[in-house]
Amino acid sequence: MKIWVDADACPVVIKEILFRAAERTQTPLTLVANHALRTPPSKYIRSIQVMPGFDVADHEIVKRMEAGDLVITGDIPLASEVIDNDGEALNPRGERYTKENIKQRLNMRDFMDTLRSSGVETGGPSALSQRERKAFSDELDKLLSQKK
Repeated sequence: MKIWVDADACPVVIKEILFRAAERTQTPLTLVANHALRTPPSKYIRSIQVMPGFDVADHEIVKRMEAGDLVITGDIPLASEVIDNDGEALNPRGERYTKENIKQRLNMRDFMDTLRSSGVETGGPSALSQRERKAFSDELDKLLSQKK
């Protein structure tokens, strides 16, 4: 199992949790972004910089991932592609995307997109809470222990 991170929008605190987990479990971790990233020196952690553009990082992750890999993303369409390719998808708030819930998430995303495009102010996501950080860490540990 490898871990792939849609790193452009991934919170720093989540990256730090991932860095520690990769070292602890000796799991390859790759951050993919359209800008240069700092990563700690490690034989398990690397980053890939892709060209700027809409969904370029997402496409790179889907191209490189294999069945059973874990992708960290808040991007619901990317999570759907990961699941379609037999991967695992986890968002930075600790919510796991599954075959059972991804269609509902896509529908809600599309509905909110329609509202925003019609001029309705929907607001952005709230700040990452301590509870969500713990939920992410717990779910990550659960996924990593299942794959051993």
